Amino acid sequence: MEFVATCPKGFEKLLAEELASFRIPQVRQLRGQVSFGGELADAYRACLWSRLASRILLVLARVGARDADALYEGIQSVDWSGHLAPGATFVIDSHGTNDNLRNTQFVALRSKDAISDQLFSARGMRPVVNTDTPDVTIDVRLSRDRATVAIDLTGEPLFHRGYDSRSARKVAPLRADYAAMVLAAGRWYRNVRHGAPVLAALWAGQGAVLVEAAGEALDRAPGLLRARWGFEGWAGHDADAWDALLEEADERATAGEKNSLALYASDTRPGAEAACRGALRAAGLDCELTFAPAAEVLDAARAAGDDALVTCDLSWLAEDDLALEASALTALSAAAGQNLAALVRDAAVDAAVQAGPAEVFDIIRGKEPAFVRCFDAVPGEAAPEPAFVQIAGGEHVPVLVPASDQFAARLAKVAKLRAKWARREDVSCYRVYDADLPDYAVAIELYEGSETPGRWLQVSEYAAPKEIDADLARRRLMDVLAIAPRVMGVDPANVNLRVRTRARGGSQYADEGSAAGATQAAGEFSRMRGQRADARNRHKPSLTDLPRGAHLIDEGGLTFEVNFSARLDCGIFLDHRDTRAEVREMMKQTLGSKRFLNLFAYTGTATCYAADGGAKYTTTVDLSRPSLDWARRNMARNGFTGPEHEFVQADVIEWVNEQRHTRNRWDLVFCDVPTFSNSQRMKKSSWDVQRDHSELIIGVSRLLTRNGCAIFSCNLRGFKPDTEALSKAGVALEDITASTIPEDFKRNSKIHHAYIVRRG
Repeated sequence: MEFVATCPKGFEKLLAEELASFRIPQVRQLRGQVSFGGELADAYRACLWSRLASRILLVLARVGARDADALYEGIQSVDWSGHLAPGATFVIDSHGTNDNLRNTQFVALRSKDAISDQLFSARGMRPVVNTDTPDVTIDVRLSRDRATVAIDLTGEPLFHRGYDSRSARKVAPLRADYAAMVLAAGRWYRNVRHGAPVLAALWAGQGAVLVEAAGEALDRAPGLLRARWGFEGWAGHDADAWDALLEEADERATAGEKNSLALYASDTRPGAEAACRGALRAAGLDCELTFAPAAEVLDAARAAGDDALVTCDLSWLAEDDLALEASALTALSAAAGQNLAALVRDAAVDAAVQAGPAEVFDIIRGKEPAFVRCFDAVPGEAAPEPAFVQIAGGEHVPVLVPASDQFAARLAKVAKLRAKWARREDVSCYRVYDADLPDYAVAIELYEGSETPGRWLQVSEYAAPKEIDADLARRRLMDVLAIAPRVMGVDPANVNLRVRTRARGGSQYADEGSAAGATQAAGEFSRMRGQRADARNRHKPSLTDLPRGAHLIDEGGLTFEVNFSARLDCGIFLDHRDTRAEVREMMKQTLGSKRFLNLFAYTGTATCYAADGGAKYTTTVDLSRPSLDWARRNMARNGFTGPEHEFVQADVIEWVNEQRHTRNRWDLVFCDVPTFSNSQRMKKSSWDVQRDHSELIIGVSRLLTRNGCAIFSCNLRGFKPDTEALSKAGVALEDITASTIPEDFKRNSKIHHAYIVRRG
């Protein structure tokens, strides 16, 4: 008989080794599968014991599949009466296409017709198709002009072990076969043979790697928990052979209960420990698990020597989770010199453990490429000393790039100077570092909580030039994320990262231009407000309720809400600290109606300053509803409520044009424009500050009272106002940029441009 064991990409070598270890003959490694020969009992053994295979297929025939007619005739050439018993249901599982057969559903339909027509001719009745729980699954795989026709002996995929939770998951799961693959790549079977195996699983997630490791160590067949198999309804099933294998597996499991095993796990994600322990219970494995911080887990592995295997799964990290990845790699550096199998997205782990991998497996995790990188301990050799930097207090921080000690020294120096300045100026949120070293091109801002204690860092990465090695830049960034919180005395969990570019820029409202972005920006507060429910059963939040993930900070005697998790920007632009203070002073000196207008208002911080300066009426305009809700909360939290404070959701450009034709006028206008926006809700196709600013400034000037003025600002580095066009329109522009750049932003004098606008 000929069989095929299918598997994910990159598993083929290890699967072939696994099948060979079962003494299955004629094993041959192919792409995405491993073929083997032998008796039916060999295939049953693979079903019961394989941890790496997805399905085991019994190949019936390889037939022509140039077109639908050829496929139909080829499948009819198989004697289906020997595979489908009278009354048995079946389903076709179709894979692949070719030039003439371009739809897998059509391939399945023609295959079904061929089988049904043959059995109708022989029996006078057609078999029933059951797509949910068929007795027999027939696998049809196209490859160019040929099709392989097979019986699926497994039914459900083999990686559905029975212990995996399908309920709401708090921790990202690792599929059982992927967990087993990491163990196989790390040669866990060698540890099992030693008699005292030790597994140290870092970022163990829902515990699949623990269950697979324990199952192998205790000689428990992974298929023992399955309640249903694909071969049970197949007419060729050999029940005696299967029962003999089950009996053997039960005996081995009973004997294996006496085997020695030590399991250690670490994972900082909420719910991880409970998930790991629950997975072991669900798998029926009665073994002790020590859940501890990563350092303790690695110490236990080091004490066990060559009997220990360290595994880690960092593949769950998103591309923008570099702060978490930096923290993880810092902890992982203590695994240097140990047997390690790491499931990762890139090669940063090599630098963390100061070694090159002994073996690398290229795989696909989800839809993204990933690697299993394996490192072997060398008996008799001391573990390499990880590169580290020493910071104040004597703490040693492992790093991926030795030169990062220069960044640590520079950050410590400027942080000390900046802290003295901040205390003197009574500033609690400020920029600490701004690409002081070209190789470490990031900006770092510190935020201190007001009503509740807390410190947060926002790290903004400038995109590296194309000539800089991307992997080196990434390692430097992760060193920044590991060093900065320790130098600044901030919990690493309170570090937020965002990526910026040196190009033409983007709108702070770009993420809010779509419905998805608006929903994300709104956060928990907007979801609460937006739900329609019975008023008697629903809590109506007040304007001073703090949304999930938000914190309060102080600036200029006012309180503002910031949120580092819900959006790209946290809710306040620190470079406009002095500009906002100028708005307050100008409002104090304004006579008459004391009306204030804030355009592109974002979270309304300038409106709060104006109201604090004595504005009697304020109008806050923005295209984003979540931003306006945020602005309302900022105003209410500072005591500014009532109908005299108006909030308008509108396309600012169109709104300004409309207001020019009304009698509405304002004494002071603040207009901090985005660099670029292409929101679908804008009436114009896009906004470009360099191209469109003169039209907007002229429009704003027409909304001013006789003695009124406006502050216009933008953050395009190379911005140049069209003074000629503005002058022709009777608009006077005064550049006040230098006076609005705060001390902590002086290194970057082009952080923004600011102008006073008056009618000539």
